[in-house]
Amino acid sequence: MKRYREIVVLGAAESGTGAAVLAAKKGLKIFVSDKGAIKETYKSVLTHFEIDFEEGNHDLKRILSAAEIIKSPGIPDTIPIMEAISKANIPVISEIEFASRFTTAKIIGITGSNGKTTTTLLLGYILKTAGLNVGVAGNIGKSFAWQVAENDKDVFVLELSSFQLDGMRNFKVDISILLNITPDHLDRYDNKFENYVYSKFRILQNQSKNEAFIYCYDDPVIRKELAERKADIKRFPISLGKLNVENGAYTDQGKLIIKHNKKEFNMTLEQLALQGKHNVYNSMAAGVAAKLMEIRNDTIKQCLSDFQNIAHRLEYVGSVHGIRFINDSKATNVNSTWYALESAEHPTVWIVGGIDKGNDYDFIKPLVKQKVKAIVCLGMDNQKIHEAFGDDIELIFDTQSAAEAVQAAYQMASKGDTVLLSPACASFDLFENYEDRGNQFKKAVNNL
Repeated sequence: MKRYREIVVLGAAESGTGAAVLAAKKGLKIFVSDKGAIKETYKSVLTHFEIDFEEGNHDLKRILSAAEIIKSPGIPDTIPIMEAISKANIPVISEIEFASRFTTAKIIGITGSNGKTTTTLLLGYILKTAGLNVGVAGNIGKSFAWQVAENDKDVFVLELSSFQLDGMRNFKVDISILLNITPDHLDRYDNKFENYVYSKFRILQNQSKNEAFIYCYDDPVIRKELAERKADIKRFPISLGKLNVENGAYTDQGKLIIKHNKKEFNMTLEQLALQGKHNVYNSMAAGVAAKLMEIRNDTIKQCLSDFQNIAHRLEYVGSVHGIRFINDSKATNVNSTWYALESAEHPTVWIVGGIDKGNDYDFIKPLVKQKVKAIVCLGMDNQKIHEAFGDDIELIFDTQSAAEAVQAAYQMASKGDTVLLSPACASFDLFENYEDRGNQFKKAVNNL
């Protein structure tokens, strides 16, 4: 039997193609395998770099001859090909782990069930404004490996999902940020919350007393897990309540206060560009990390004041006949939707649904009863939503397209109401991803 002894990349989307490009540029033997169809944009890149690939199939013999596997984060460990790889004792790593081998950049890693993208973009904005040579990557934008391959940076701010953290081995972040932990993706963790918590805490893996850890002091899950660990790292708690700490951030009398090295930075909460309790946490985390990077106070204050929020996260789309439409398609879990409903100031028609990830809707029932006048389900299977809210909400309507959902919500809403797309579910039953879902929602609103 021919022994390939090459690196095999499973999955040829953003992370997989990026890893393949980096491997090719480093002169490594690489093979890419995708069980589905590869997008033409990625296929042309693989062809350009003369990278051997297959689509619509897995060459099991060749894959099981690999020296190492780089697995795309969307591939679960429970499918047959992964079980075969495990039995063959072939090392499996993430694209993040692979890329880290080829850069000496300082790395800031950000994880949490909610707020990762906003905090990552906000911190990247601060560092870029300060003149640093910084890349923003991970679970957002152009992949980490691709950026290392094409234009390595001095600093990387990485949004890290639990799936990416699961592929960590020797990878280490210089500054880790853990925003919160609430049930999410439990279908990938044997429906055990403790497995998901452990995955999130992998961001501390390989950190020592020379590295920093920024975490939400108000999150009981984080505090409990941290108390049970003997992590010898520099800790920087953040809280909405006043903290008696030398290093960290908190709010007091309408001000955001950051303490570091016996110096204090403060600004009023009203000055923050991102409003809402969840965004105060995001601003504090980014601000503390910026101080650790020795960014000037005036730069931090300017950036926290003028940062523009990301698309698909509580994004105002427009008003039609006095009805406001909000695109929160990025809310793919119940806790994200809780934040969206908590910020709602008007009677709300709530568009929800998609692929359930082990959701427990009991958490948001009180808010739904208080804020929601009607529900529009947007998904192939809406039974769980009907069961959760059928006794509390009289109007629940099923739809299977963004256009149909927007029309139904528009008919149910009155002048002064808000139509909120905040699905609390993954998008892959009807859409390519949450961006596609959000874009189709915005298109449908604009067509009203």
